[in-house]
Formats: sequence, structure tokens, C-alpha cells
Amino acid sequence: MGQTILVTGGAGFIGSNLVRYILEHRPDDRIINIDGMTYAGNLESLADFADDPRHEFVHCDINNAALLDEHMPKADVVLHLAAESHVDRSIHDPSLFLNTNIIGTQCMLDAAKRHGIKRFVYVSTDEVYGELPLDDKSQLFTESTPLAPNSPYAVSKTGGDMLARAYHHTYGMNIGITRCSNNFGPYQFPEKVIPLFVNNLLEGKKVPLYGDGRNVRDWLHVLDHCEAICRVLDDGKPGEAYNIGGNNERSNLELTKMLIDLCGRDESFIEQVPDRLGHDMRYAIDATKIRDELGWEPTRSAWPEALEATVQWYKDNQTWSEHVRTGEYRRFMAQNYAQGRSET
Repeated sequence: MGQTILVTGGAGFIGSNLVRYILEHRPDDRIINIDGMTYAGNLESLADFADDPRHEFVHCDINNAALLDEHMPKADVVLHLAAESHVDRSIHDPSLFLNTNIIGTQCMLDAAKRHGIKRFVYVSTDEVYGELPLDDKSQLFTESTPLAPNSPYAVSKTGGDMLARAYHHTYGMNIGITRCSNNFGPYQFPEKVIPLFVNNLLEGKKVPLYGDGRNVRDWLHVLDHCEAICRVLDDGKPGEAYNIGGNNERSNLELTKMLIDLCGRDESFIEQVPDRLGHDMRYAIDATKIRDELGWEPTRSAWPEALEATVQWYKDNQTWSEHVRTGEYRRFMAQNYAQGRSET
């Protein structure tokens, strides 16, 4: 039997892929897609679902309690992804991240509590754990690793993470938490490393590599992530956190060289730039718990095939990238969601 799923941040990178995944793989479910349409929100990513009767888009800031009270009663469950998400931007201005990622999460939890939502999943990040050493690959983040965030972004996500946990323990709400590694795939905002580097290389521009490029990340295909979120929604234990990783650790330098090769350039296109302030050295996920308890493992994240397919998507969709970078998609939104599909 189907249910109505309220997805926040459903016009962003992970959110739009999650909306697509649900509409394509869960035919009995319906989606209420809430997004504040800040700089990274892009409805063009969901253009082929604009007229789908199972997809309702609502233009709404998650701090807007009145609008949440209007739409929350229509939902059975919530997948909360809405967040400010770029570390560099959080270093420049932490206040927006604290307001959206902590206070906004509180507003969502309060609305879910008021309206008796059956299940609430908070989508967090592995950055809440801090960093791991480069010289000991046996160390991995587990769900019992102490939270030690190092950037304003990570602190803001940790605040939301802990609020979700507290609402479960204090109010008895049925809440799950997911903590994912670095996502890649289609429809990612072009300031992020893979689409940024691909677009630069296709345009004959250099790519800015932080420091010496030794920093390591575990790369997870966004559709693997979406599948895991749905598994936690359906079968996760109340109050539990689940790590979601791709078993795919790569250094930033290795990633850069692979992108250069896939775009037909050479290493003269690497421009080393001063390192990010407080740049964490290594993230690596132990996803044993979600495998053993919920039967989930990544099936789409293996490189080089998954990275090759992602680069090819950006090559084939340069118009999409250009629209995002120039703001053309906002005109698309006005044209396609003017007739009652968007509310402000």
C-alpha cells in the first residue's frame, strides 16, 4: 500500500535524485517536494516529472512553520534532506548554515511532532565524525565513532543530527538518521568538485586542486544513496543511525587525474591552490551495520565505470549545467510551476 512521502530539499542534488528514484521505483508512493529554492535548488532537474500527479512541488522555506503546518498533515512520512551543504560557503558565512541546518531541522521536527508523522528520516553526513588519519587505512567511521565536526557546515549538520536523536528519545518519535559519504552522479550543482572540474576541462580551463591533493574521500553514487535512504525509511530501527558508504576511497589528486583523462586533457590543467581552512584529511565509512541489518550494499558506485558514466552525463548535459550557472532554470521554474504547482 502506498504512502505520501514529504521530501525536503527535493530540488537539490541528492533530493532531486531521491524524488526521481521514488517515482521510478515505488509506483504506489506519492511525493510532496518542499524546497526553499535557494541558489542550489533547480527544478529543471525534475522537468520530466513536472506534470506527474504523484509529485507535488511546494516552494517553502523549512523555517516557515505556517506553510509546514499546511502541508505536513498530507504526509505519512518525512525524508529531511534540506540543508546548506557547501563547506567553503560555511567558512565564509556560518550563520546561514546554523539557521537552516539546525533551526530549520528543529522546525521540521516540531511540525512532524504536531501532525503525528509516522516516520522521520534525517539525512546527515560523515563529516559529523571529523577526520581520520591518512596513514592508517584500517580506521573507519562507525556509528559509534564520537562526533567531532571540524567545519561550520559539519557542526551545523551535527546539530541537526543530535536534534533528531533527541526528539526520538525525548518525545518518542520514530526517527532514523543516515550518515553518508561524498555523493557523485547527475544533477549536482556545478560548484562541487566533479561537475566543476568536468565543466572547466570541457571549456579548456584549469581545475583548482586544494593543497597537495592527498585528502581522501569515500565516493558514493547518489542512486546508491537514494536506495539506502529508502531502506532506512522502510526497515530502519527507531532511533538508530546508519552509515552509508561506497567502499570507494580516492584521494583528491587521484580523482583529478581521472577526470583529466576522461576529458582528454593533461596534467598541465591542474592548478594547485591554497588549501581549504581546516581541511579534513580523510573520510572513510564502515557500512557494515546497514548491510547486516537492512541488507543494503552499494551496487552503482564502483570506479572507473561509475565515474565514467557520471562524466559522460555532464558532457551530454552541458545545457543543463549552463542553465544552472546562469540562473536560466529560475525562468524555467516561473514558466512551469506558475499554475498552482508552486506556493510561496
